[in-house]
Amino acid sequence: MRAALVLALVWSVPAWADGEKAGDFDYYVLSMSWSASWCAETGDARGDAQCDAGRGLTFVPHGLWPQYDAGGWPSYCRTDRRDATKAETAAMADLMPPSLAWHEWKAHGRCSGLAARDYFGALRRAVAGLQIPPLFARVRQPLQVPPQVLLEAVAEANPGLPAGALALFCDRGRVEELRLCLTPELAPRPCAPDVQACTAKTVTLPPLR
Repeated sequence: MRAALVLALVWSVPAWADGEKAGDFDYYVLSMSWSASWCAETGDARGDAQCDAGRGLTFVPHGLWPQYDAGGWPSYCRTDRRDATKAETAAMADLMPPSLAWHEWKAHGRCSGLAARDYFGALRRAVAGLQIPPLFARVRQPLQVPPQVLLEAVAEANPGLPAGALALFCDRGRVEELRLCLTPELAPRPCAPDVQACTAKTVTLPPLR
């Protein structure tokens, strides 16, 4: 009987019980995935509608991630905030699949210290505040270019960004994500040194779907 009670208590502990404290972070990283890269790696195998021919998607929201200045990031944090509801994740469908919105809330949103509705609102404002240059919508063939050229194009479309606020993440020579560092109030700021950046001399931007 006692063993059964102990097991019941263990299984009743929230998944985030051993995580970091919610709201204890220094800044955000807004992550924007290059849609064609995500489709090649994940979306095509799932038959995801994001990868349908003719969508023409460029950089799409991946998440808004709390980070530490000293390096690293919190995840699956302890919080007394209720979890996001199905209605709240479904309301994000114009930006990301509800399943991704749920994952982002669990892994990162809890760590913001915000209520789910406010976290998703912050994600929307962060995305709306980043202008994606029209040139990216014209990538119809694989484009091979130095990473700095792509970053300079984004910086030119977003005047006033401080130096070091943008980073490009690549994998196996392919552009994966554009990352923008923001204060907790969503003002652009330099990224900490550990934010992953592409060090390749040239990267490939897969063509739009």
